[in-house]
Amino acid sequence: MTGSRSLSSSLVLVVEDEDLVRMMASDMLQDAGFTVIEAACADEAWDILKSRSDIGVLFTDIEMPGSMNGFALAAWVAERWPHIRLVITSGRYRPAPRDVPDHGMFVPKPYLAEQVLSAFDRAKPV
Repeated sequence: MTGSRSLSSSLVLVVEDEDLVRMMASDMLQDAGFTVIEAACADEAWDILKSRSDIGVLFTDIEMPGSMNGFALAAWVAERWPHIRLVITSGRYRPAPRDVPDHGMFVPKPYLAEQVLSAFDRAKPV
């Protein structure tokens, strides 16, 4: 996956409320060469996004506690930081393509590393 290698210098923000799932996703991405920051909810992720300018990929679950879910977070990120690649995941929901922001990708849980990395390649920032 040549594209993943070129993206590997990107900083990935992993947003997942399940601690074990978040840790496993972070480990998987670090093994693929990414630097990872973790957030347990969209509100925490939003604070991180506002304080940093080096995030290249948002990898977020849909369903989580707080004032917004992963869809709302992705929509805000697409509007405010269109250069950030968006990859959304869920074990419960299967969104229609129109529900995912224009340049984002959806990966169903449970996922394999290859599926997530391919989604990172295909999620093109505007």
